[in-house]
Amino acid sequence: MNIRLYGRVVLISGGASGMGASHARAFIAAGAAVMIGDIADEAGRRLSAELGERAAYVHLDVTSAADWERAVAETVRRFGELSVLVNNAGVLDGGPLGTYTKKQWQQVISVNLTGPFLGLSAARDALVAARPSSVINISSAAGIQGVAGMHAYTASKFGLRGLTKSAALELAPHGVRVNSVHPGGILTPMIGATEEVTVDRGADTRTRLGIPQEVSSLVVFLASTESSYCNGAEYLVDGGMTAGVIAN
Repeated sequence: MNIRLYGRVVLISGGASGMGASHARAFIAAGAAVMIGDIADEAGRRLSAELGERAAYVHLDVTSAADWERAVAETVRRFGELSVLVNNAGVLDGGPLGTYTKKQWQQVISVNLTGPFLGLSAARDALVAARPSSVINISSAAGIQGVAGMHAYTASKFGLRGLTKSAALELAPHGVRVNSVHPGGILTPMIGATEEVTVDRGADTRTRLGIPQEVSSLVVFLASTESSYCNGAEYLVDGGMTAGVIAN
């Protein structure tokens, strides 16, 4: 174990699989304690057991303010404080205008945007008490550029980018930093990939997808005091997807 994040206590939403599980493993490896929040109880408990005594699991539906309050309270009860919040839970859903329903739209917005708002609201006082603290909102490259047919997803990720900035401005005087991370195409179960997938990290980043660990490295940095002057900013991990186009 290294001590890069020794003494840090992290609450991760959507932490039972995919990028969330990768972040949890990276936090544990860096010396932090981690509360895994998710609706996938079996997977969450299994990951918590794998990670050992510095990890725990709590049921967390990010659309529920009551669940958020319980998750924050349980984190503080179990580990003594809450100094890092990772709003990672998200859903991916799309469809063309005219057929994409209001119900679909509201579900995506509820999880991807209202969820982080509720998390920030519930965790605010605990984060201030544990200052210096850090919030990392997992947005998307779709929060930087539009994606045809992915209207609710794109809107939610642009919205999370904006929420990051307003929260950063409000919480800065209280010792809490808030930043957003914008992954591109990452090989996770959300897009049908297995947890064990590997890539050639020497390959052209424009022609391959990323792996969760490539995002987790940045998330750990933003949680640490190494990023103590980084606030209200967006960080892309997209292999150059949003950099522009290559001329023929």
